[in-house]
Amino acid sequence: MAKFAEPMARLIDELRKLPGVGSKSAQRYAFHILRGSDEDAEQLAGAIREIKAALRLCSVCNNITDVDPCVYCSSATRNQRVVCVVEEPTNIAAVEKGRSFNGAYHVLHGTLSPIHGVGPEHLRIANLISRVAGGGVDEVIVATNPTVEGEATAVYLAQQLRATGVRVTRIATGLPAGSDIEYADEVTLQRALEGRREM
Repeated sequence: MAKFAEPMARLIDELRKLPGVGSKSAQRYAFHILRGSDEDAEQLAGAIREIKAALRLCSVCNNITDVDPCVYCSSATRNQRVVCVVEEPTNIAAVEKGRSFNGAYHVLHGTLSPIHGVGPEHLRIANLISRVAGGGVDEVIVATNPTVEGEATAVYLAQQLRATGVRVTRIATGLPAGSDIEYADEVTLQRALEGRREM
């Protein structure tokens, strides 16, 4: 492995900590930063400092925000009585892209994963239960991913929320539009059949 000057090696090591960035990508990014202007490097460093200083979690839904409560929780045009529970803040952007949901959100910041030591106390579940128990919520839509961890989290949430009397629903899963049944795995096909509806 090539030896780099200490500042370059340190930058490469820091960049490798980013998700999806391996050694080669980290080296490319580091050399790109080195070749860039001092102004570009300072703007990047400033943006990183600003994001750490200015952003925090919404006190209502746990979304990442610069104002509290966030724009979704403080919006008068959104239906605050319907709460969509997602795993990560990035999932909100995916739901919003569909332009069909106009309710509020709740971000768990992960999923239950006993094998990785992630239990209910590690997620933002307690304030969801408090939020629902406090009244003002008619339905909770559980929109966790259709993975083993996502399903386990969905089942756990449904059990916990049942005591509050709120309606708990799960997003449908199955075949995506434009796909071919021939290439669907058995779990996806099973979910598609279970989630069938009248035509």
